[in-house]
Amino acid sequence: MDTLKQNSGTHIETDLLLLRPIVMEDAPSLLELFSDSTTMRYFPSTKDLNETEEWVKETQQRKDRDGHTFLLVVRKDDTATLGYCGLILQQDVDGTDEIEVGYGLKRKYWHFGYATQAAAACLTHGFSTLNLNRIISLIRPENAASIAVAKRNGLQCEKRVERWGYLHDVYAIDRIEFAAFNGGIRT
Repeated sequence: MDTLKQNSGTHIETDLLLLRPIVMEDAPSLLELFSDSTTMRYFPSTKDLNETEEWVKETQQRKDRDGHTFLLVVRKDDTATLGYCGLILQQDVDGTDEIEVGYGLKRKYWHFGYATQAAAACLTHGFSTLNLNRIISLIRPENAASIAVAKRNGLQCEKRVERWGYLHDVYAIDRIEFAAFNGGIRT
């Protein structure tokens, strides 16, 4: 398995977005995402403010424990908080520890290409800066929007596994496939 280490100051930029470390002060803004039952329909449950603050703490602990975590997705032109995206460790995915690109956006920011752009930036960062060999995304089969994001970034469905009591498709891409898909890895 690849080792992923990102320093506490990791910032990733795209034309439209800034991805930065999540801090406790972001919890009230993230609550809009986590308390929305439509946005959270592919997750076990919604979250209240206390649970969102706990998620922020877990996200920070994940960085300390695993060396990587989710980042806050901010639109550069108006600094609106759109959601989160990042590279995280998923243990025992069908017997293998994997690095996953995961994301969640507030519903009002769906269908603008932000999830695709944020995930692409994290994939590029993972392959070019962190020198990862493979990245996956765990997606429930009925989540057509996330499947579309994965496919737009070159990930292909490999298999179906059970995680958290639900079936998930494992979408994956390796560094060679990513380089070919993007005409070379951008640095």
